[in-house]
Amino acid sequence: MSDDSNTARWREDFPVRWDSDHYLTRRELAKFLTLGSGVLACATGALAIAARETPPKPYPALLIPSATQLLPGTSLLFRYPTDQDPCILIKTGNGELKAYSQVCTHLSCAVRYEAEGNTIACPCHRGFFAVADGRPTGGPPTRGLPRVVLDTRADGIYAIGMEA
Repeated sequence: MSDDSNTARWREDFPVRWDSDHYLTRRELAKFLTLGSGVLACATGALAIAARETPPKPYPALLIPSATQLLPGTSLLFRYPTDQDPCILIKTGNGELKAYSQVCTHLSCAVRYEAEGNTIACPCHRGFFAVADGRPTGGPPTRGLPRVVLDTRADGIYAIGMEA
């Protein structure tokens, strides 16, 4: 068999016209990847700007039942701003009211108030938070508890907002 007959059989099995085939060069691929990356970076920046300029949603004012009867050194659980958001209201030994999200910032366990140490504790991984400002004081949490903004009115104590 000669080379011409092998070549002809190969061309019959793979009928590709190499002269009309379009190749993607390295330069074209680099241009495509650069432009695609640029578009993604611009879109990310636009989303960040749009999110920054949207006004924060207003929080509803919610009366915390039984908050006025809370004794010093005790706590009360309530839900704010929705029924799925557990919070804790603490009346310190000197009569100050402090309220925080009850969800630990480490792994979302429920925190509780410990009056003997005047601290907020997470029993799951032994995390601790300061009652005064909600900042972490021990254990694995690195972020403070979100604070519930309180308003004392004639008819009771209201939760009126959240601060990170």
